[in-house]
Amino acid sequence: MISVSKEVLRQKMNEYFQKVEETGEELVVTQDEIPIIKIMPLKKHKSVKEVFADVQGNIKYHGDIMEPETDEWGEIS
Repeated sequence: MISVSKEVLRQKMNEYFQKVEETGEELVVTQDEIPIIKIMPLKKHKSVKEVFADVQGNIKYHGDIMEPETDEWGEIS
């Protein structure tokens, strides 16, 4: 986590924002050495392949994946 005073941030805001974007680290802004604001990067969306990469090839389903599951979930109207 990066920490910077409000005054220094004013002078070098673009530099600090770029650092947050590049590293993914959070930035804590202080005033009189007291934390007042936390700036963090937005999480980038992952593709479906990235989300399920760790389980790919490890899951086995023994039914028909196209068969409706209304018994379990009920009818949707």
